[in-house]
Amino acid sequence: MKDKPKITRIEVHQFDYQIKEVGLEPHLSLPIYEPGSVITRRDHALRIFTDAGVTGEYVGGRATDYASFPMFAQRLVGRNALDREGIYNDLKLTLRQQARFGMSQVDIALWDLAGKYYGAPIYELLGGNRTSFPCYASTYVGDDQPGGLSSPEAYADFAQQCLEMGYPGFKIHPWVETPIKRHLALIHAVGKQVGGKMDLMLDPFCAPKTFGEALKIGWACDEEKLFWWEDPFRDGGISAFAHRKLRQLVKTPLLQLEHLRGLESHVDFIVADGTDFVRGDPDTDGGITGVMKIAHAAEGFGLDVELHAPAGPERRHLMAAIHNSNYYEMALVHPKAPIVPKAPVFKDGYRDGLDAIDKNGCVSVPSGPGLGVAYDWDYIIKHSAGMVVYE
Repeated sequence: MKDKPKITRIEVHQFDYQIKEVGLEPHLSLPIYEPGSVITRRDHALRIFTDAGVTGEYVGGRATDYASFPMFAQRLVGRNALDREGIYNDLKLTLRQQARFGMSQVDIALWDLAGKYYGAPIYELLGGNRTSFPCYASTYVGDDQPGGLSSPEAYADFAQQCLEMGYPGFKIHPWVETPIKRHLALIHAVGKQVGGKMDLMLDPFCAPKTFGEALKIGWACDEEKLFWWEDPFRDGGISAFAHRKLRQLVKTPLLQLEHLRGLESHVDFIVADGTDFVRGDPDTDGGITGVMKIAHAAEGFGLDVELHAPAGPERRHLMAAIHNSNYYEMALVHPKAPIVPKAPVFKDGYRDGLDAIDKNGCVSVPSGPGLGVAYDWDYIIKHSAGMVVYE
């Protein structure tokens, strides 16, 4: 039996890229359609090297995730790179006061490494058997630009466009600041246009200010028979009691847990009757290892898990292995602006985008070893904003 690969070096790269036709919404700094504008974003790329010549890679995560690396990265050098469960649990303890930021990106890169080591895609290592799954179009937040998502009717037209492209689902991200009447008009406009023809979802991203506003929005969702709604008001999506009360007053199923981290908080929220669908995110819930734990726990309660955007190959591998999941979130899409927030880092044809679905509104899982994608390291290094090495 050959020796297990040991970690010899960890690299964290920062690089910049630009997104055209996009600005930043002034209240929450969310990407918003703005013709003629260009924003510069900074992304991160992680490489974990081993003495076996196999390297694990992942591009993604926020600056806050990588800010915690100095606390633990040096201690990973010399460890068995296949000991994902052990590393997961050690980092879970180490980062308990840092919201466990950083452990997710390490875990995803280690799964990529394991797939390459065994010559198999991640979803096969997870026991997955789905290779294709349906998508929902998940919109930008609303804007005030001609031809953009500037009115309830514009959203309805975009929903119709997505339906005709083959999407079986459509999720509304409304305006950040808008009167409640306009919010309700948006729900009804989209519902009247495509309701009954595709599944509809709503994500107000915790922007509504009061429980009362959320209640009115929920009743509008009931009228249009939405499939689910998310983060309904300004609590930040974390009050199990408040969401249990909403579930008692609104029929539309809730999808929560985007803003809580990890297995235990998810299970606590489920037990408290705070949600109907369970949200999982490999970038914040402990990577692929963490999301699979959440998926199996949710399955034990008879609930479905829906993966949070951004779209990406790690999400596809998870969906291929999680049977209690309905949709891949194609986010964020717009009738005129490019998908955000992904950098153009794939050189093997992999891509996400409004038109990246097949005629049935589905995407497939990459079949190569590990994540099954080839990152464009020439691009990453050319646009470098710095690198940190741990060895």
